Amino acid sequence: MAHPVIVGVDESASAGAAVDWAADEAKSRGLPLHLVRAWQWEPARAAPPPDAPAARKAEEEALQLLARRTAGRHRDLGVGSEVVDASPRDALVALSAAAALLVVGSRGSGGFRELLVGSTSLHVAAHAACPVVVVRSTGEASTGEASTGGIAVGVEGRDPSEQLLEFAFDTARRRGLPLRAVHAWSSPLVLGPGHALPPVYEAGHVEAEEQRLLAEVMAGWQEKYPDVPVEEDVVRSGPAKHLVALSKTHQLVVVGRHGRTGGPFSRLGSVSQAVVHHAHCPVAVVPSA
Repeated sequence: MAHPVIVGVDESASAGAAVDWAADEAKSRGLPLHLVRAWQWEPARAAPPPDAPAARKAEEEALQLLARRTAGRHRDLGVGSEVVDASPRDALVALSAAAALLVVGSRGSGGFRELLVGSTSLHVAAHAACPVVVVRSTGEASTGEASTGGIAVGVEGRDPSEQLLEFAFDTARRRGLPLRAVHAWSSPLVLGPGHALPPVYEAGHVEAEEQRLLAEVMAGWQEKYPDVPVEEDVVRSGPAKHLVALSKTHQLVVVGRHGRTGGPFSRLGSVSQAVVHHAHCPVAVVPSA
C-alpha cells in the first residue's frame, strides 16, 4: 500500500490552506490524502468531561465532512480521515513513519507578527521521519508580491544532501516549475595580527570557487532531471536572509534538516529554523539520511 500524504487539521485558519496544499500535492504524486485531527484531554483534568464522547463524535463528523469536501474538489483523489487520541505533535511525528509527506499549518504567532509558526509545527518539522511542509494561511502570507517564481532550494555546496535535492527536483518536475538552487557564502574570517590569511581571500576568487562548487553539485541532477529549468544562485549573503527574500516571489522554499540533536528544535539548524519562521510561502523541511 502506498504511503499517503498526511495533513494535520485543527481549528486554525492555516489548516484550510494546509489541506488545500496537501491535496494538490497528493494528486500530483498519485497518492491518497489522509486528514488527521489530534484529540487529547488537558493534562490538568483528572477525567474527561461527561460530554466527551459526544464532543469527540462531533470532531470525527466535522473531519469526515472536510474529507468529503476535499475529495469533491479533487477528482480521483482518495481522501480519508482519522481522529487520534494523542497530542498533535506526538500524533503527527508517530504517523510520519508511514507517510510520504507530512503537511502542517503554521498556527499561532504568540503575539509576535514576524514569528508565525507555532511550537507544534516546529516540533514536527524537527522530528518527523519524512519531509514536512509548513503552510501559512492566506492571511499570514505576504500579499505584497505575487508568487510568480518556481521553487527555491538551499544547497550546501561542500556537503550536499541527496534527499534534499531529490525532493526539490522531483517537486519541480511534477509541478512544471523552474528550480532555483541557492548557495550562500561569506568572506573567510580573518582573526587579526598573527593569524595567517586563507590561501584564497580575494572576494572575486572566493565567489568563483563557490560557483564552481555549486555547478559541480548540480551537474548530475540536471542530467537526471533534464526537463527542470535550473538557475544557479551563488550569493554573498546569509542563506536564511536570502531564502526568506526569495519566498516572497516563489511558490515553495526547500531546506534541509541534519541529524544532530541537542535542543528541542536543534535538528532544524539555525538557517532552516529561521526560514520556517519567516518565509512568506510554504516551506519544505527535508531530513537527511
